[in-house]
Amino acid sequence: MGNIGITKVSSKGQIVIPQDMRRNLNEGDKLLIIQKKGSLILKKATDLDEIFKEDLEFARRTEESIKRIESGKFIKVNFENLFEEMSKW
Repeated sequence: MGNIGITKVSSKGQIVIPQDMRRNLNEGDKLLIIQKKGSLILKKATDLDEIFKEDLEFARRTEESIKRIESGKFIKVNFENLFEEMSKW
């Protein structure tokens, strides 16, 4: 198992990463934060992570679309006017 540390959240929502865990971080580095079922995953962002971020956004929008379809919030279109309808989005 890796290192384990404890930190607190400030009144502004800020946290301090323990010193021994930020050795490979530099000022200005971007961090990717993933929240799932009460857990937060903090990961140093790279170019690959940007693609991952786009994939996560696509997955979020897909899940949102499925929920809208399941709740009956969708429109039906014919093939003939599909592109016309899509241009409205």
